[in-house]
Amino acid sequence: MLLCVTASHKTATFDVLEQLSAPGADRIAPLIAPEVDGVVVLSTCNRVEAYVETDSADSAEVIADAMRSASGLSAEQFAGAYAVKTDAKAAEHLFAVASGLESVVIGEGEIGGQVRRALTDARHQGTTTSDLERMFQRATETQKAIKNATALGRAGRSLVRLALELTDSRLADWTTQKVLLIGTGMYAAATIAALRDRGVTDITVHSGSGRGKMFGEKYGIAHVTRTDVIETANASDIVITCTTSDDPVVKPPMVAGREKPLFVIDLGMPRNVDPAVGEVPGVTLLDLETIRLHAPLEELQATEAARAMVQDAAARFADVRRSRSAQPAIVALRQHAFTLLEDEIARHPESEAALRHLVGRLLHTPTVRANDYAMQGRADEVFAAIETLFGVDARPADTTAEPAPAAPTASCPVVDIASS
Repeated sequence: MLLCVTASHKTATFDVLEQLSAPGADRIAPLIAPEVDGVVVLSTCNRVEAYVETDSADSAEVIADAMRSASGLSAEQFAGAYAVKTDAKAAEHLFAVASGLESVVIGEGEIGGQVRRALTDARHQGTTTSDLERMFQRATETQKAIKNATALGRAGRSLVRLALELTDSRLADWTTQKVLLIGTGMYAAATIAALRDRGVTDITVHSGSGRGKMFGEKYGIAHVTRTDVIETANASDIVITCTTSDDPVVKPPMVAGREKPLFVIDLGMPRNVDPAVGEVPGVTLLDLETIRLHAPLEELQATEAARAMVQDAAARFADVRRSRSAQPAIVALRQHAFTLLEDEIARHPESEAALRHLVGRLLHTPTVRANDYAMQGRADEVFAAIETLFGVDARPADTTAEPAPAAPTASCPVVDIASS
């Protein structure tokens, strides 16, 4: 079965999410992988989710415990902070997430790329399965279809743009603002684009990892080293952070004693800015928690159309999985029939064409009926019938009363019966 354990801004407090996201997907996934067939972990600023393929519904508890232990949360802190979704509901949730329907800012564009990167990272770790691959690929296809067919993508604003909008009423002229960008993380490029759309030209980047120079050259902005970052911060009007650091990179001493107002926008998760910075005189701090409180209401018409597309895509994905659940039985039956056929052809080569035509006709109805039963969730009956009638045990090793989907593994390919 496919299973998703999700903790997001809809289920958990900001403090819990911050602690959950601290380990990152690359530290959470190895704790889950040994317990399941496959896992893809999606960790963003507003959600931590594990999508797995497993044989046991009890895996949900194991996965939740792995997420909790990786973050150092107690059982009491994590209780009620997550939700579990299975099979079609897991797919529907992922498709909605990828399309921006579950984001703080409905329709925001960054999440689609984050979903794709989560799959890529899982591939590099060797923790994907064929069904997880298909589900994430369908999620990306659904996200692109919604973007092209609805107004959701055009109406949706990113967290970066929303954060800048929250400062609009306090700034007289964006073109005069000096901005220090700390970090080259996932929001850095989007931040530069949003600032330039507002006419900002004086942007400087600093990266504690040493990537500032290369990043600055790529985007045509200045860069500063650790030695000059405090001086640059004091000369700036806006400081925006978007790093993957586990510890705050902006603390009160860095911005204290200023003569002019300063806006600090923290796009990091965990926090890049010590909350005490917001108490420094003349400093206004906007962090993700504050931004979330000001997120706009959903664009109802576009959202309804997008959700309908998500539901349709999830239903089709579920149909395909059900139809595939009886595939090993179909392959085994065909392999059995064609083995007998080849024996007969060897004995009567002059009858080859007629024999192949006859076997093709005989297999047509059982194949159609097997697919129909699989679509009804009755694949287990198909396996039982073939074993009873032909003595062929085609069940996968992990087949139970709730049949798991399996791809054909026999050497005999599945072909169009009508052409046999």
